[in-house]
Amino acid sequence: MDATIGRIGFIGIGSMGWPMARRLVEAGFSVTVQDAVPGRAADFARRHGGTASENAAQGAEAVITMLPTSRDVAAALAAIRPALQRGAVVIEMSSGEPSATRALAADLSALGVAMVDAPVSGGVARAETGELAIMTGGEAAALDRVDPLLRAMGTTITRCGDIGAGQAMKALNNLVSAAGFLVSVEALLIGSRFGLDPAVMVDVLNASTGMNNSTQRKLKQFVLSRKFNSGFGLDLMVKDLSIAMQVGRETSTPAPLAAQTRELWAAAAALLGPGQDHTAAARFSEALAAGQISEQKG
Repeated sequence: MDATIGRIGFIGIGSMGWPMARRLVEAGFSVTVQDAVPGRAADFARRHGGTASENAAQGAEAVITMLPTSRDVAAALAAIRPALQRGAVVIEMSSGEPSATRALAADLSALGVAMVDAPVSGGVARAETGELAIMTGGEAAALDRVDPLLRAMGTTITRCGDIGAGQAMKALNNLVSAAGFLVSVEALLIGSRFGLDPAVMVDVLNASTGMNNSTQRKLKQFVLSRKFNSGFGLDLMVKDLSIAMQVGRETSTPAPLAAQTRELWAAAAALLGPGQDHTAAARFSEALAAGQISEQKG
């Protein structure tokens, strides 16, 4: 089997998939894009090159899926199944359910099609620059084969284990990130009521042991600025936290703090409604405190 991959089908060019597919085009790959939104694939091809198709698997040596849920991935793969060629590899880059991905991989294996999972972290900003962190799962030979594709989109590629391991790691990463965000916001609420300037608090946290991704990349940028536009949806965060809890149940691991974190984010989504950025969850914490984080002047 020829290990070289030149032709790629990319399914799902939303806010993350679009810049990821663009990075592949810029790296010299032949990319065919497909999306459920009418006209989006054709628009991508006009702007960045490549081709648009209703079946991106046709003639592709690798097919990338970047979709909202494992259910969407299963539906997409069922639709393109007749066009998948023996020896191709499917790269599942969605934040999906590890157990569902393992079932899909077993099904594809019967067709002579390999599958790896490679979810990403870093948001739209790092997708644009090709600096995503990518967590992978699958057989070493398949991961070796797709490595050049992944390196066109990310700078940190970490092999986590068998198929589904990347998705498990992604969900657990977001669990830690989500807990850090909420407690950071609560700290700002407490501090601002005490009389501390939240912006100064963020500076102190970033120079101290309280530093985390939210203090570095979210609090000033999206919460104190009141922009709430990081590019990662609140509904997607709740989905990832639900996956983390599913992995916990499947491994019989007690996780009371994780469960509480997931419930708080779900409550934030219910209160704020659909279409919210995940950083808007700060408004949920403010609602519980019956007040807004206020910067001190002078």
